[in-house]
Amino acid sequence: MPHSVSLINTVAAGLGLALVLGFLAARLRLPALVGYLLAGVIIGPFTPGFVADASIAAQLAEIGVMLLMFGVGLHFSLDDLLAVRKIALPGAIVQMAVATLLGGGLAAWWGWSLGGALVFGLALSVASTVVLLRALESLGLLDSFTGRIAVGWLVVEDLAMVLVLVLLPPLAGVLGGQGAAAGAAPVWQTLGLTLLQVGGFVTLMLVVGRRVFPWILWQVTRTGSRELFTLCVVAAAVSIAFASAALFGVSFALGAFFAGMVMRESEFSHRAAQESLPLRDAFAVLFFVSVGMLFDPWVLIERPLQVLAVVGVIVAGKSVAACALVLLFRYPLGTALTVSASLAQIGEFSFILAGLGAALGLLPAEGQSLLLAGALISIAINPLLFTLIGPLQKWLSVRSSFARGLASRDDPLAELPVSTEARYLSRQVVLVGYGRVGRRIAAALAAHDIPFVVAEQNRELVEKLRAEGMAAVWGDAAEAAVLIQAHIARARVLVVATADAINVRQMIRTAHTLNPSIETVIRSHNEDEARLLTQETSATVFLGEQELAQAMAQAVVHRAAPAA
Repeated sequence: MPHSVSLINTVAAGLGLALVLGFLAARLRLPALVGYLLAGVIIGPFTPGFVADASIAAQLAEIGVMLLMFGVGLHFSLDDLLAVRKIALPGAIVQMAVATLLGGGLAAWWGWSLGGALVFGLALSVASTVVLLRALESLGLLDSFTGRIAVGWLVVEDLAMVLVLVLLPPLAGVLGGQGAAAGAAPVWQTLGLTLLQVGGFVTLMLVVGRRVFPWILWQVTRTGSRELFTLCVVAAAVSIAFASAALFGVSFALGAFFAGMVMRESEFSHRAAQESLPLRDAFAVLFFVSVGMLFDPWVLIERPLQVLAVVGVIVAGKSVAACALVLLFRYPLGTALTVSASLAQIGEFSFILAGLGAALGLLPAEGQSLLLAGALISIAINPLLFTLIGPLQKWLSVRSSFARGLASRDDPLAELPVSTEARYLSRQVVLVGYGRVGRRIAAALAAHDIPFVVAEQNRELVEKLRAEGMAAVWGDAAEAAVLIQAHIARARVLVVATADAINVRQMIRTAHTLNPSIETVIRSHNEDEARLLTQETSATVFLGEQELAQAMAQAVVHRAAPAA
């Protein structure tokens, strides 16, 4: 049996070197993904020594993108996507336009053609899904409202890039590249067909897929085979992603995302997410390795000023545009900074667009090198940007009157109306979060005629609750001003129904500072986190798995115990 096989060599070298360098990076208090990127540079074609198969690495990385997006879809419902549509849709479109103008203007200044400048600007405008998800997961923000805004923003970007990839070939001749083949359909017909294909795919997945795929997962679960269950999950992620690209022309990542969304309708969605986690992590590492393999270090020496300009557009230009847009929609400064940091990098779609632009004769060879350099540097420093959010927010609050004005600006949703009944202002329950858990708690409180005030970060949801006559305030409950507006000082109980493990301690500290006698009830998904919260606070902590086990045990005892 031959031992020199490209696939085995690539996987062994990529994972092995990524482990060593990732460990060293972690020991140096750097993000582990910096080590993964360096591993790709070392085994890439631009450095001496062993060279892995770049095409195989790219395909393995694409599988990782599919599995990762599938996992996100398992946690991201259609309701979550619709909840952020009012900010994600216009925000993504305007931010992409700003970044395209900045990148295109930079390329035009260098003397590139109109087509090359347009492709270059578009490639800089779209962020990497993999990098974003890894960052949000590491910070525990993926299930937060801010995380849903960022993910929804990227879904809109992915949809826009699908249109760009389809429209670019017929427009290449007009833009100065190789024109479309003779007899090709006109642009308007191509655009209409693309919109029809994407719309048909989304409709098919949401109407048919939401019924068929959970049923398939249930049938496989009934066999009792763990291997078949894992195989079903992986096959669904990869097969649906491939079929969506082959039949409807959408990206692998988008197809896998919607596959996860429809699988979420199954009661086994949490198990599916857990079963696919090890594969998602392994292939995500290969994605970063494959990015590193594409990087030519000589570009840093030959074109240092151009590289700095590209990184400036990605990290500064896109971030400032996104931050301004989120603030324009009257969201908190912390949310604006988090979303802007999430988008301050480029990734897989940028590489695909750059390759297509080069094949059509639009993008010069140096354009690909600059994009790869910008991607590598922006991905490497992206975790650092997230760590700077908290200190930057505090620094701005102290030094900038404008930032303080943002925190204290008048907003009718940020405080209870003057007409609010007195029963909601004293001895009430303050309910933080109105998601799947918070909604049920609110229904139970209403059924027992217990007054409560909802504190929620989703502006549209607060508007809806106000219209229904419910007492609700908008904002991040980790900020003292939000709890003050919910009249926490005179409340009986604080209930934190969100999965925000990072800010829950700040909420409890603020509540006890303003109301030392208040009782607190919080939820947790992690057993270790629940233990720490119980030790550090006087709160009553509910762990999802533990409460489910107790309820099931009570049901079993009730049915199995001998009659009295």
